[in-house]
Order: sequence, then C-alpha cells, then structure tokens
Amino acid sequence: MLIVLTSVKGSPGVTTFTVALAANWPVAVRRVVVECDPAGGDFGQRFGLAPSPGLLSLAAAARQSIEANAVWNHTQVLADGLPVVLGPAGGPQARAALSTLIPAGSPLRRAAREPGVVMFADCGRMDAGSPAEPMIREADALLLISGTHSDELAHLAARLQELGRIAARPCLVLAGRGHPTKEVERELGVPVMARIPYDPAAATSLTGHAIPGRARKGGLTRVAVGVARILAAGRSSIEAPESAVGQHVPGVPPQRVPPYGVRIAPELHNAAREVALPGEEVSP
Repeated sequence: MLIVLTSVKGSPGVTTFTVALAANWPVAVRRVVVECDPAGGDFGQRFGLAPSPGLLSLAAAARQSIEANAVWNHTQVLADGLPVVLGPAGGPQARAALSTLIPAGSPLRRAAREPGVVMFADCGRMDAGSPAEPMIREADALLLISGTHSDELAHLAARLQELGRIAARPCLVLAGRGHPTKEVERELGVPVMARIPYDPAAATSLTGHAIPGRARKGGLTRVAVGVARILAAGRSSIEAPESAVGQHVPGVPPQRVPPYGVRIAPELHNAAREVALPGEEVSP
C-alpha cells in the first residue's frame, strides 16, 4: 500500500504528520517512511542519522536489477523502531535519486506493492513538474496537507483541479490555525478529511527535538491515530488498488465530482470528521 503526503505551499507539517501517521498505524504490517521530497530530506539532520544508507544508496543499487525487498537494506531506524529511507539534504541529489527510483518497475515502486507493506512517501511540496508526481498517480491515498491562511488556500485552490486529475484518492487535510474548517469547505467546494491542531510539543517530539518531561501524545497524535485507522480500514474495501483510478467504495454511491475535479473517498471523509474535526483547535 502506498500513502503519499504532500503540500502545495509553504511547510504545513508534511514530514511531521508522515512520521505521526506511520508511527500510529493500527495494523501489524511492515511500515517504511521514504523521503521523496525533491527539495531534499530533513530526517538526517532532525534525528542525527548518518547520510547513508538512504535514498542515494538505494538509487545506486537500483542501477542494476535488484529485488523489491532490497529497499529494507537501505533503511535506518528511528528511536521507536520506525524504518526510514533518508533523502539527501541537497535538492539536486534528491531529484537525481528520484529520477532513478520513481519510474514504474523500480524497487521503490515494487516495494510499495509487496503484500503486508505500507509505504509512507513524504513528497514535500508538490511543485509543477515534480519528479515525485508518479508517486501521486499510483498512491492508494493522497493526503494533501494545507495551512488555512488566505495565501495558503489561494495556492491550494489554484492546484485542486490539477491534483484531482492525477490522484486517484485525494484527501484534504488542514493544519494549524487560520480560517475555520467549514469556511474552507464552503469556499473550495471540497470536504475536509481532518484537521491537524497546533501542537508544538508533539511536533517537536515527532521531528527529533523532544522536550524533556513532555510526552509525544497530544492533539496531533490523536488526529494521526484517527486518520491511520480510517486509511487502514479503507484499504481492504477497495478492489484492485493497483488500478484504483475511477473506482469507488462498494456500497457507497459515487460522489459527484466538483468543478475542481477532486474526488474525495466518501467513507474516508465522513468517518474521519467524526474522529478529527470535533476537537479541532482553530482561530475564528
């Protein structure tokens, strides 16, 4: 299973929520977080990890024929046991590695389709022409994370139609303080799957900067737990995930596609609102 997380503007916490989601996945599977950010990775600096193994060493190995499970030879492990494939800090190196690992048939893409594997791809900011775009096209679920201030929402609105065309199951996740959720839904014409509250204590812990005496539990973690449960449950209800484009959840009427072209999976939207939205912390 492939879950892609990305944004279209600024830094709304894609990397932080990727770690939170993977760390709180409710099913016993092999999890792996992969830094597919074309601008370069952050895990190495945040968690004090060595530059290799990682995306660069995997790309070098992929120049020859290797098995999909070879991806695990290029992971490092965070303190809680979560395997990660580190992206290089430099953008040019990251883009070069992605050009090798993103095409269909690469070990990275095949690993995401291995039985019992869930891959969380942190694709950073999705600029036009990003080399990570093929990951979005193949994702079983795309979590599009956006801040809720006016400038962030303006960029989001400009990209909705494009992302609706390339992603099979896009889900909008709002982050932080700003315009209320209902107002965003009304203005964009797109339902919100969840809202990540402003939670600096949990965020610092999840990004390798733990605050002494403070647990990593909080609103951010609670939302990650809820979203993870919904995505894990939704995975088994979709037939032929390898070609999910154009399909809908059995038993749920196909949702009318809004002008922006974004198709939100109805069962994800409705259930996630119950676990995430009631406790949202936003400013009017």
